[in-house]
Amino acid sequence: MLLIRNLEENEHEFLLDMLYESIHIPENKPTREELLNFPHIRKYHEGWGRAGDRSLIAIDEENQKVGAVWYRLFEENNQGYGYVDHNTPELGIAIVENGRGKGIGTLLMKKILQLAMAEGYKSISLSVDPDNSDAVHIYNKLGFQEYGISGTSITMVYRDAEH
Repeated sequence: MLLIRNLEENEHEFLLDMLYESIHIPENKPTREELLNFPHIRKYHEGWGRAGDRSLIAIDEENQKVGAVWYRLFEENNQGYGYVDHNTPELGIAIVENGRGKGIGTLLMKKILQLAMAEGYKSISLSVDPDNSDAVHIYNKLGFQEYGISGTSITMVYRDAEH
């Protein structure tokens, strides 16, 4: 049985671990410390807990953290890779290596989408490397649609069916 719950304040390091995991760099990936401190990445976690920040984590039956999903709002003058507008939070997700392929990511995505819509957001975006075909497939299945290209990534958007 999997438990999905809000990230607690003392679990910020796990969120940073998952942010690092979520960045698709197949070869010569910088260290966690180095990568998370690049200015274009630091904006995803610096000052976490501000208005518009939300994170859920998955806990397995052995009480181990196995994944996280999160979103954050960005402004036009400080855009993330999946930026659409200042009312559309940008989503990130990662699953620990031995937890992949078990439906944990899909479950986390469904929960965060429900939460975002319940909080009044009409859409949510993400950025994904087109070479990460498994992720692109899952996002399409969940109702995300391609919105555009940012650098070497695809920006995808999920829109609330009621709006």
